[in-house]
Amino acid sequence: MTDREYPTRPFVGIGIVVIRGDEVLLCRRGKPPNVGSWTLPGGAQDVGETCEDAARRELHEETGLTVGALHFCAHVDTIRRDHDGRVRFHYTILDFAARWEGGEAVAGSDVSHVEWAHMDRLGPYNLWSEAHRIIGIARGLVG
Repeated sequence: MTDREYPTRPFVGIGIVVIRGDEVLLCRRGKPPNVGSWTLPGGAQDVGETCEDAARRELHEETGLTVGALHFCAHVDTIRRDHDGRVRFHYTILDFAARWEGGEAVAGSDVSHVEWAHMDRLGPYNLWSEAHRIIGIARGLVG
């Protein structure tokens, strides 16, 4: 059991959608949870850190990239219950969008691979439905 299982409060997660033309930056998770699955860059917000600072830090740690202006996209609540109905995990994820400005994305901490994926051909990545929704919102904001 991790320190985030059976929490007494939600944990704040931060996601960032980076768009380059018709492509979006995806990361393959290299650590639990969901090792091997494709997702948007992001992670946990630290105490004393603003949401935007967390988005920039996570993006840089996971991909080596920096971006300019951030735009708030949407939030996602993910609550997973155990077989008894108790809340096992509870995350509130705040997603931001940014336009790629330059640099080469490389896999960093917590990810095993980074890839620019065409936004109209995301099927092979088996993304969570919420990731598709967030990418669509981000595309309207910065695409």
